[in-house]
Amino acid sequence: MTIQIKCINKSDRPNPHERILGVGGTNSDGNRWWLNQTDAIAGIESGRYSFYVQRGGGTVRVLVAISRFGNKYLKTEADGEQPDNLLSLPECPR
Repeated sequence: MTIQIKCINKSDRPNPHERILGVGGTNSDGNRWWLNQTDAIAGIESGRYSFYVQRGGGTVRVLVAISRFGNKYLKTEADGEQPDNLLSLPECPR
């Protein structure tokens, strides 16, 4: 299942690898969805989900990366070490 991430929830932590708490968007029927980062990572690793974001008129795949401290986090294919494409998305409504 390929899904567009349209929003994120982040913490106040200064480390960009630990800032994303969850990701969300809307289904084709207009209903909102949300997953915490752990479940989104598990979904990517199991092959259940494939996520992307819209950036600059195109789509960019979301990947699982591992920080230098060994922590898994989400980032886009176009990002360097910091997940800037995701961090620049608006906050998901709660």
